Amino acid sequence: MNAPNDLKYTQSHEWVRLNDDGSVTVGITDHAQEQLGDLVFVETPEVDSEVESEDAVAVVESVKAASDIYAPISGTISDSNSALADEPELVNSDPYGGGWLYSMAPSDGTEIEQLMDHEAYESYVTSQG
Repeated sequence: MNAPNDLKYTQSHEWVRLNDDGSVTVGITDHAQEQLGDLVFVETPEVDSEVESEDAVAVVESVKAASDIYAPISGTISDSNSALADEPELVNSDPYGGGWLYSMAPSDGTEIEQLMDHEAYESYVTSQG
């Protein structure tokens, strides 16, 4: 499983990257995109929307299923990956790079500390079978 060391993770398979400016970038994990299969549509959240931790904020659809993407922390959406409208497959081919979903400004900088590190996430996925 591919779970980079420098990211944080949620039980609902989102990854979170803390950026130098204090914002965070969010996407779905390699494990999640493998489970979903080939993505055919991605709906990203509206910029400037305020979200609470665990709110459904985006949707990814594959040939198999549609799945909600949840906010890993509370804050304000600051950017969304517009390239995914034409190339949803970027989430499959580059989940931790070009396949990012959105960025946000956290309302509480300590919430990110509550998320899993890569070792905890790998253990969680393994325990799920």
